[in-house]
Amino acid sequence: MHKGESLDLDMVTSHNGGQAGGALLPDWLRQRPTGFAIGIMMLVLVAVATFIVPLVYRTSPITVDPLNQLLTPSGSHPLGTDQVGRDQFARVLVGGQASLAIGFAASVVAVILGLAFGLAAGLGSRLVDAVLMRLLDALLAVPTVVILLFLAALATLNNAILIVLLGLTSWPRTARVVRNETLAARGRDFVTASRQFGAGLPWIARAHILRTILPILVVNLVFLAADNVLALSFLSFLGLGVQPPTPSWGNLLYDGMQNIFSNAWWMIYPPGLMIFLTVVAVNMIGEGVVTAMEQS
Repeated sequence: MHKGESLDLDMVTSHNGGQAGGALLPDWLRQRPTGFAIGIMMLVLVAVATFIVPLVYRTSPITVDPLNQLLTPSGSHPLGTDQVGRDQFARVLVGGQASLAIGFAASVVAVILGLAFGLAAGLGSRLVDAVLMRLLDALLAVPTVVILLFLAALATLNNAILIVLLGLTSWPRTARVVRNETLAARGRDFVTASRQFGAGLPWIARAHILRTILPILVVNLVFLAADNVLALSFLSFLGLGVQPPTPSWGNLLYDGMQNIFSNAWWMIYPPGLMIFLTVVAVNMIGEGVVTAMEQS
C-alpha cells in the first residue's frame, strides 16, 4: 500500500478550520523537495521524448522493411530495427504515447470512482456505510490482476476500453482512503456547524470534505498513475493491452522477448528503461508531495 493511502487527516488540515487544500500548493512550491524536483525532471524528459521528439524524428513506427530485419543500432536506425524491419527508436518513442495517456487517464477515472464511493460511505448512514464497505472488502479480497485479466479477456480492446478497465480495477483503495478521511472530517466542528445551519450532505461534501481531502486525492492520483502504467505494460506484454500495429512499451517488450535468442538487446532494454524511468519518476513525485505535506 502506498504512503498516500495512510495519510492522516490532521497532516493535511490547517489550524483555521481544515481548509488546507488551497494553502498547500504554495508550500510545495517553496519547499521543493529534492525527490519531487528530480521526479518532475525525469517525467518531463520522458514526456518530451514520447510526444515532442516524434514530431522531429519522422520515421514511421509501423512501416515494415523485410530487407532490414534485426539491424543493430546505427546512424540511420538509432535503436536498430525489429524482427520485421520497423525502426525501433520510433516505436519506443511513439509507444510511450499510448502507455502514458492510458495510464494517467485511468488514474483519473479511478480517483473519481473512489471519491464517489468513499463519500457515499463516509457521509451515509451506518447501514449504507456497512453495506458499501462489505462490498469494498469483497472487491479488495480478489487480486486485482485476476479481475483485470478476466475483464480484458472478455472485452473488445481499444484505448477507451483499457482506460475504463484499469480505472475499474484500481479505485477500491482510493475509496477506502476517502471513506476513512470523510468519517474523520464529518465529526469536526465546522462540519457540525454547517449541518446545524441546515446545509445538506452534497454541499458539505463539496464545500468542506472535498477541500479537506484534496491533497490526499492528489497523492493517490500520482501513485495510481505509476501503478496503471505498469499494469498496462503487463497487459500489453500478454497481448491484452494496446493492440498491434499501435506500439506500446508492453508489446515492445513482448517482441523483444520473442527475439531474445537473437541477441537483439535493443528490442528489450529501451522499452524496459522507459517503463522504469516513468514509474520511478511518478513515485518520486508522489513521495515528494507526501514529504511537503508532512512538513507543512
